[in-house]
Order: sequence, then structure tokens, then C-alpha cells
Amino acid sequence: AEAGDLVVVSIPLSAYEKIPAQPLAGKIVIDTLNYYPVRDGRIAELDANELTSSELVQRHLADSRVVKAASNIVVSQLFSLARPSGAPDRSAMPIAGDDAAAKAEVVELLDLLGYDAVDIGTLADSWRSEPGTPVYCKPYFGEVPKDVSLDKTMEWIFQAPGVPVPADRVRERTATVVRPAGGSFSVDAWR
Repeated sequence: AEAGDLVVVSIPLSAYEKIPAQPLAGKIVIDTLNYYPVRDGRIAELDANELTSSELVQRHLADSRVVKAASNIVVSQLFSLARPSGAPDRSAMPIAGDDAAAKAEVVELLDLLGYDAVDIGTLADSWRSEPGTPVYCKPYFGEVPKDVSLDKTMEWIFQAPGVPVPADRVRERTATVVRPAGGSFSVDAWR
């Protein structure tokens, strides 16, 4: 954390208060955290949609510049879908943040990693890419084959090479979404 200008935080949301704030002061923190009540326990402010998980992280890291990014894609597709800039099958990811300069740096990093970025607004808007929304994970892994059993679904997802999701599709899916109530995750929803 002390060595990096951009620091990626990828832990269960239930541990967000354990993120050391002082070493991250003044840094850009890329927030990949998602709220899963079954894993994280209930967080009243998130269940009531008073805050987003990213706003909760920003509140904890008050002296950092938090940008929500790379939180809506499974790690296997994160690697397999990366493409050079300008590739016709390049995917995009939504980003959200309150600091325009920080978002610009995250856009540059995503470009280097092989992705376009779609700015979906502030941290208050970051819910548009959270679990239960149309841009959360499923577009990147595609349709689970009908012959894959429910108990093998996650295994299939983590082995799937993925499906490109262009910027216009990310824009469309994040612009028309209705906010789900307090974090959700269901393997059934991914089928």
C-alpha cells in the first residue's frame, strides 16, 4: 500500500474496516468489494440503500480517493477477455468515483490491462454495477449451458473463456437498471 500510487483492494466487504487507512492516505484506491449479506452479514445502511458499498469504503478511507472498478467481472474472464486498445472485441467495465482525476488514472490503468471504461458516475451511483444488476458478471461469462447442473454452475463460470462486453452494452445496462435492495447473490440468477 505504501509503495503504490494506485492500490487495489479486493477483500470481503465485511473486513473493510480492517483496511489500513493511514498507508492509503492520498492514494487512489480501486475498490472491487461487493456486498453479499450471506457472507458479510447484514449492514443496515446498505440494506436500506442509504449508502453504496463504495461510499462505505470511502468513508473509512476518508483521505484516499476511492474508485469502484473491476468489481463486476469474474477473475477468469478478467484475464481471458483483455484485448489491446482498438480491438473490435474489446470489453469495457463500469467505473464510479467522486474524484475526476482519480477516475482518469483508473481509466488509464484499465486501458493498459486491456479494457475500456464506462464512467457511470459518483460512488453514490456505483450500485449500478453491484450484484443483482444487469452488468454484474453474467454478461462477461455468457449463458450457462442447459446441461450444466446447478451445483456445477460456478465451476463452469470460472472456466468459461468469456464473452466480450463492449462499452455501449455496459452503458445501456447501467443506464436502465433499477436499484436492487441491499446486496444479493444467487447462483440461480446467473443461469
